[in-house]
Amino acid sequence: MSDSKYYLPEPSHWPLVGSVGLFVTMFGFANALPTTTDGEIGSLIPMYIGLFIMIFMLFGWFGTVIRESESGKYNTQVDTSFRMGMMWFIFSEVMFFAAFFGALFYMRQLSIPWLAGEGNNAMTKELLWDGFAGGWASFGNPLVNPDPVAYPTPKDIIPATGLPLINTILLLTSSVTVTFAHHALKAGHRAKLNIWLLITVILGFAFIGLQAEEYMHAYNDLGLKLTSGSYGTTFFMLTGFHGLHVTIGAIMLTIMLLRSLKGHFTEKNHFAFEAAAWYWHFVDVVWVGLFIFVYWV
Repeated sequence: MSDSKYYLPEPSHWPLVGSVGLFVTMFGFANALPTTTDGEIGSLIPMYIGLFIMIFMLFGWFGTVIRESESGKYNTQVDTSFRMGMMWFIFSEVMFFAAFFGALFYMRQLSIPWLAGEGNNAMTKELLWDGFAGGWASFGNPLVNPDPVAYPTPKDIIPATGLPLINTILLLTSSVTVTFAHHALKAGHRAKLNIWLLITVILGFAFIGLQAEEYMHAYNDLGLKLTSGSYGTTFFMLTGFHGLHVTIGAIMLTIMLLRSLKGHFTEKNHFAFEAAAWYWHFVDVVWVGLFIFVYWV
């Protein structure tokens, strides 16, 4: 295709399908939330229908884009647009996690010391939380956990050693293997590309499996929940959203592997693979921050 012409796709119905699926999903989820004190949830069938519509939309829309790419309709200008779009998307994700890290730092460095009466905040302690000793990890919250029997204090925090350390090794290793796969693709070594990409996908899903095991240990053995004070809230929000991003990234790399096995991508034209690799490196960097500030420090 000539670089002087920018490809504009035909009007698509997939955005409408995605909007319907997202609306049905959120409506079904909201409708299933418990409205009585017994905590009984409603039917989740509408939410599942919405999720099915969303998955159908993803297969259809991504399939259209792949066919357009493989037919040679994208030139260097379109490639530049894709790269700029992916950069801005990753930047938005950086800001997303920055908000949660900011909340963690604010609680640990400012609000908890203030509630404990540090500095000139003795009156703050007496008025808001008399008897609060401060320190991290903070499990208590008299506004959320008024009943210590119904909301017992967790037995312990999640240490940096054990599963978090193993997961760190897995993710850092996967960042290396996806780089090897990228170099193999640029060198035209299809077999090495498939092997390194397969190893990356295995490491990614292994991380997800170990994090699920860690969550079960935290909930069942330690009594650590989302309502377990500042520590429980920040721990599950940060690690949970990161786990969601790792899952998305692993699915993206799986799709790249399937496309590679079908012979897609060339040494010069493979931005879809690069975009998935960029995203994977991003979740790896976020995990390093999580490991240091959530588990270690």
